[in-house]
Amino acid sequence: MTRPTLPPQLHVFVRDWLSANHVVLRSDQGNVVIDTGYVKHVPLTLALIASRQGMDGAPLARIVNTHCHSDHMGGNAALKRAYGCPIALPRGEADKVARWDVRELLLDYADQRADRFVADEIIDAGTVQVWGDLEWRVVAAPGHDMDAVVFFNEEHGILISGDALWERGFGFVVPEAIDPRALPAARATLDAIGALDARIVIPGHGEPFTDVSAALDRAYRRVEAMVADPQRSAGHALKVILTFALLDKGSMPLEHLPAYFERVGLYRDINALFFAMPPGALAERIVRELEQAGAVRRSEDLLVTAG
Repeated sequence: MTRPTLPPQLHVFVRDWLSANHVVLRSDQGNVVIDTGYVKHVPLTLALIASRQGMDGAPLARIVNTHCHSDHMGGNAALKRAYGCPIALPRGEADKVARWDVRELLLDYADQRADRFVADEIIDAGTVQVWGDLEWRVVAAPGHDMDAVVFFNEEHGILISGDALWERGFGFVVPEAIDPRALPAARATLDAIGALDARIVIPGHGEPFTDVSAALDRAYRRVEAMVADPQRSAGHALKVILTFALLDKGSMPLEHLPAYFERVGLYRDINALFFAMPPGALAERIVRELEQAGAVRRSEDLLVTAG
């Protein structure tokens, strides 16, 4: 697949499912990096940002986040230490980070990690930011994260979408029983994106893409499926979070999974609300479904990712 043509001052480092993509915007007025990956990958993130396609020896003027989940903010603290630059966050995210709310940030609550930092600047939806000599309209994008934003450049039709829209879906949305606002907000965000004249989408995960209409159609269908079958949606959330944990840890002893499903708050709450199963039985169900999807495998007494 050929990547879309982007302005020369914009570069995308496409990462994976543990670290979100980085968007580098270069300008004589100050270089900007949007989203910084997961804390486990900080050494690679620092190397990429320092590389020729990144800063290439130039200073970094600002770190920006579309939202503050661990795979998007995990390099913030390290980049700030390395470059001495401010961190700019959406307003609602800045409040959660200031309190370091490990539940709302999906850290301890989902068994994820990040080095603590604070916001130096606030970004409000409805404003226009100039990064990389380009104007970016800040658009509220609640759903996957209720305080997330996306950035739209009208001149080139470029949308930096974070986890609000991928080529095939979007970031997981917590079930209605946990937050009844989330799914309606995700649908409204798709409506807001559809109202933009976006011709290129730079997602938080995956390659940039141009067939925006098809991506939106797939995303709408996914929202409707989640509304129609809340338990399936809850199971999907568990599978996403468990796969992320495996990518982080490398492996998990199978015999530890029942206690793990009981200990980690998000697993425990979803089980109570949707499944009411013994933790071991729920763990076996989720692992079996991930195996059937080809996402994980059992290796002797360990659970590992299939890749």
